[in-house]
Amino acid sequence: MRTEKERMLAGDLYLANNEELRADFRRSRQLTRLFNHTTEEQIDYRKQLLKELFEKTGEELYIEPPFHCDYGCHISVGENFYANFDCIILDVGKVKIGKNVMFAPRVGVYTAGHPIDAEVRVRGLEFGTAVTIGDNVWVGANAVINPGVTIGSNVVIGSGSVVTKDIPDNVVAAGNPCRVLREITESDKTYWTQLETAYHKEQGSDVDVE
Repeated sequence: MRTEKERMLAGDLYLANNEELRADFRRSRQLTRLFNHTTEEQIDYRKQLLKELFEKTGEELYIEPPFHCDYGCHISVGENFYANFDCIILDVGKVKIGKNVMFAPRVGVYTAGHPIDAEVRVRGLEFGTAVTIGDNVWVGANAVINPGVTIGSNVVIGSGSVVTKDIPDNVVAAGNPCRVLREITESDKTYWTQLETAYHKEQGSDVDVE
């Protein structure tokens, strides 16, 4: 017979009130409490706590306190992950985030779900479905990423968006519900590279941005 944790990670109904999940929950609360009480002088200690909390990280990551999650041990982030203030990740399902991903303030990633039927719901059964975010994604402030969603690579999610369905690669998407507004094209790359080149020229720095 499967454990409640195995059922949870498989996306099936489970009961959270068992010792294995309570132990993971307590560990998460301890580590996030320590993290959220650090100061700006304790950058290395913050990184150490996050590496202990998460299932997997890149070498470089930075999260502005406060940060909150359910378990932490079901969250994987790639190299150069950044999250601004008040990030919340409910990781009853797996959360996989690629490299060079940026979260603006108050981004929420939610894998948790509850039965639509009230009688089943009040008896405590719940479920979770995984969330996946690709590489080079920028998520705007106050965006909500709902259970089961996959966001592709090279994507911009507008502030205040509620992401309820998958978002493909190489697009700008926004709204409630979040929808694709346009593709990100070579003209975007040309425009921003020209601005970057002008910046470095003004600063007198010799940087190859091609």
